[in-house]
Amino acid sequence: MSAEKIISDWKKGMFKPVYWLEGEEPFFIDEVMSFAEHNILNENEAGFNLTIFYGKDADWAAVVNACRRYPMFAERQVVLLKEAQQMRDIEKLEAYIESPLASTVFVVSYKEKKVDGRSKLAKTLKQKGELLSTKKLYDNQLPEWANQAVQRMGLTISQKALMLLVDHIGNDLSRIQNEIEKLSINLGTRKNITEDDIEHYIGVSKEFNVFELQDALVKRDLAKAIRIIQYFAANPKAAPIQLVLPSLYNFFSKVYMVLASSGGDEKSIAASIGIHPFFIKDYILAAKNYKQEGVEKTLLLLHQYNLRSIGIHDAGTSDADLLKELVVKMMF
Repeated sequence: MSAEKIISDWKKGMFKPVYWLEGEEPFFIDEVMSFAEHNILNENEAGFNLTIFYGKDADWAAVVNACRRYPMFAERQVVLLKEAQQMRDIEKLEAYIESPLASTVFVVSYKEKKVDGRSKLAKTLKQKGELLSTKKLYDNQLPEWANQAVQRMGLTISQKALMLLVDHIGNDLSRIQNEIEKLSINLGTRKNITEDDIEHYIGVSKEFNVFELQDALVKRDLAKAIRIIQYFAANPKAAPIQLVLPSLYNFFSKVYMVLASSGGDEKSIAASIGIHPFFIKDYILAAKNYKQEGVEKTLLLLHQYNLRSIGIHDAGTSDADLLKELVVKMMF
């Protein structure tokens, strides 16, 4: 079950006795826990019927006793166990989960890991509880997720602004959501987010960023690439080399996939390599300009310079000089 489905059910007044939220992506877990804490009960009900435990300090018996209490002046009570991965003897909750109280909504946040599927607790959860198992989104899923987050706030965003936002923040859903909320506040009555908004309110230059460096490489525009790298050197936080190299490697890996594709129209090629059709022209142009030999050379260079950036086979060359060497070797 997804976080969206759980919250949708709760809004409709549909509750299960036990919800177990686990896995690598904290955003979805926090989203469900926040709704459970602030929205299942109204303010008057929460005073008597909301109990919150934290795994590091919680005793399993106290948690179970809280779950077995009956609600006061309300139809149900809510018991939250946060950071349950830090709780000792957590497997002792299994007896309660096997036979939970229908008037209690027990929600457990078990971050960064999953319960051992071979354990009795895991088997009981599958039979008696509602399980949300989360994992990190793949990088190619981030633009679509961010675009949906924008739409949920009644806004739209240009494709380039979307990529600037995602490339700058990376795989941090909570931060992407926070930045979208900040943009929403600053837009006023406007409904469309532009590259200018990303530059002004988030601090990402619309001219000097990884996306524009990639564009320069695709078009084999060395002068533009060097200008961007010089900007990075003067503004180290704008695009650290540890962000630039993986981004370029991801791009050229997909260019290699374009070369290996069996043809077809742009939309089918985009689908086959897992990118938005809006951007496929860049990948096709890169495939045309670099060809298979050039892309293979580029991927090898990116690997070599990634090692040099962390001090392997390098005596301390600056990040800017490493990038300049890299782009010259890529283009010639």
